Amino acid sequence: MGEHSVYKFIEIVGTSDESWEDAARSAVESAGEKLDDLRIAEVVQLDMRVADNKVCAYRAKVKLSFKYHGHEA
Repeated sequence: MGEHSVYKFIEIVGTSDESWEDAARSAVESAGEKLDDLRIAEVVQLDMRVADNKVCAYRAKVKLSFKYHGHEA
């Protein structure tokens, strides 16, 4: 029988003053500092924070999968 893998999914939110792309990148790179074997990052929602009728931050909600090694992340 072949090798089997198990993956876990989490949702995280990254923020940026510059763009949604930077917000998503920030989320993935920050998660990568604590999680091993990241596999797929899917942007599931984009939104903006608004103050004084101006965009002040971009936010990206990211669904992230990583290989599960039997311990909690």
